[in-house]
Amino acid sequence: MLRNLILMRFILPFGDIVFKGNFIKSLRFWRKFKDFSQKDLEDYQKKALKKKLQFANENIIKYKDILLSDNDTIEEMLLKFPILTKTDLKVNPNILISNSKEKSTKISSSGSTGESTTVFMNIKDLTSLQALQFHLWELCGYKIGMPVLQTGISPKRSLLKKLKDIFFGTMYISAFSLTEKQLQTICKKLNKNKLYTIIGYPSSVNIIASYILENDLDLSIARFIGIGDAMLSKYKLNIKKALKCEIYEMYGTSEGFQIGFQYDLKYMYQYSPQVYLELLDDNDNEVKDGEIGNVVVTRLDNYNMPLIRYKIGDLAIKLPKEHYPKKRKYNFPLLEKVVGRNTDIVILPDNRKMVVHSFTGIFEYIVEIKQFKIIQKDKSGILIEYIPADNFENNILANIKRKLQKHIANEEFYIEFIEVTSIKSAVSGKTQLIKSYLTL
Repeated sequence: MLRNLILMRFILPFGDIVFKGNFIKSLRFWRKFKDFSQKDLEDYQKKALKKKLQFANENIIKYKDILLSDNDTIEEMLLKFPILTKTDLKVNPNILISNSKEKSTKISSSGSTGESTTVFMNIKDLTSLQALQFHLWELCGYKIGMPVLQTGISPKRSLLKKLKDIFFGTMYISAFSLTEKQLQTICKKLNKNKLYTIIGYPSSVNIIASYILENDLDLSIARFIGIGDAMLSKYKLNIKKALKCEIYEMYGTSEGFQIGFQYDLKYMYQYSPQVYLELLDDNDNEVKDGEIGNVVVTRLDNYNMPLIRYKIGDLAIKLPKEHYPKKRKYNFPLLEKVVGRNTDIVILPDNRKMVVHSFTGIFEYIVEIKQFKIIQKDKSGILIEYIPADNFENNILANIKRKLQKHIANEEFYIEFIEVTSIKSAVSGKTQLIKSYLTL
């Protein structure tokens, strides 16, 4: 493919020079692991984890008092490090940064659990992450330069992102409430080229799929790669029926973890070269394979702001090794199930749908609110439960309502707020951001 050749040989290497990145080098690095044996993967991960722990112990203020011994096993070394929480990232992130004078990029999570976080990455850590994201898409059949329809929460694209969209052949659409006109434009684009890869939130792509089915359109694409929220079974059925494509799922976080991907199995591969994964009970003890546990992750390829034993708020189950399929494409370890990442939909009076990121794209910038939850009982409006932060003022609510109404565009749609001291978790144990009593 000509676009792929031009990107790989000219544009991306030039971009690395201009922006002092390492995308091409990182991409080649990540590509090698797909052919590793199970033992080689385990050996690499242990080596990378030991290197990361020693670096953090020597260079990160938070970890300098930890006493590591040459006689410690990797597991013993790791257990000496405390669990890192979202609150830790908010309260004093500076004690987690190795070089505060180095130029870095601020990365904010979408806050799909109702609580957003911020981390910092230097150019090396950031381009390593970006290269890995592209590589995982490659494992699903995508090639750099293929046409892409991407859904996201950044309606205002920076110059750099706009250039990326142009060079990579990407049509970017906002995951905020999709209008009839936007859906028509999307379908016209897809109708012209059956080689599109759609990458985005399953909840927002399900809206596109529902529109296609409702209007009896005959469309197909190359593949759909779900990121950002849960691949609910109803979404998967709709998308497969509407777009006649293979469906893959990625599991990662905005803080820089590419935890896993689904390809040829009903299970999910853990991407062990980049993430060391622990599943712990509520007392921070490791659970047995096959049992549900809290997801705690350590990123192995970043050094500007090492995130060690970071508790992300999800629940998951590791597949016992005796249940591993004899035939599988890759030798990465397997997750039996990711639990608790669930997203509902808010339905507006004119049947437009707002997905979880329609709300997190606003609330992540409202530092005066610690956590929130959306409740919808009918199409006439929503109730927003919120936990105020210390610097909360009442005019914040009017600001949020104004921003939401800009997307809702219906003054009769009521938005009511209620202050609470805690947000009730879903049955899974994870905070459910949207609780809807309606059905699509």
